[in-house]
Amino acid sequence: MEHSFWHSKWQKNEIGFHEPEGNALLVKYSSFLLGSENSSAALKRIFVPLCGKTRDIGWLLSQGCEVVGAELSEVAIIQLFEELGAEPNVTITAKGKVYTKDGLTIYVGDIFKLTSGDLGNVSGVYDRAALVALPSPLREQYAAHLIAITQCAPQLIISFEYDQNKMAGPPFSVNEKTVDTLYSGAYGIKRLERSVLEGGLKGKVDADNLVFALTAK
Repeated sequence: MEHSFWHSKWQKNEIGFHEPEGNALLVKYSSFLLGSENSSAALKRIFVPLCGKTRDIGWLLSQGCEVVGAELSEVAIIQLFEELGAEPNVTITAKGKVYTKDGLTIYVGDIFKLTSGDLGNVSGVYDRAALVALPSPLREQYAAHLIAITQCAPQLIISFEYDQNKMAGPPFSVNEKTVDTLYSGAYGIKRLERSVLEGGLKGKVDADNLVFALTAK
């Protein structure tokens, strides 16, 4: 999928995949990434790939996490900081711009150019918008890259399953078999939930929510 596709989506504000109130499934299963209330108080540093301007970032920050994101569209990042009411510091590196403010760091540009050295250590990955945004040919490359740059950090993945013949996507249908194919070599995979997506996907097609917890082998 060409970069121009996503740049056009954000420029035209065609972001039906963006959830204005954040994701209830993140809150429901956040203990997988953040630990329980009685667990260690060690700082959690969560990576959110292809983050857009998701409200989930604000929620993670409210839980005391540091958040690192990667996003192709600078428009989305500007809107994210505006909605958070934060004035970011913007630095320019050899790879592009980096927006930072109070525990939040967002890398602008192609996620495939991000290295483990750029990212640093992360305690977990929250993927609600990456796998489902990528067409099938790119998913294998993405999964391998994510494993490499996060050093097999635990992942909480939220995806959709629906009849791909009825809607072209994105977001694309990513079922349990796909997640297993992509990640079972490096992770133990547990499906936490399958539930009906109320109202269907974009109101166009029946779909299920899927939630997975991935733990390094």
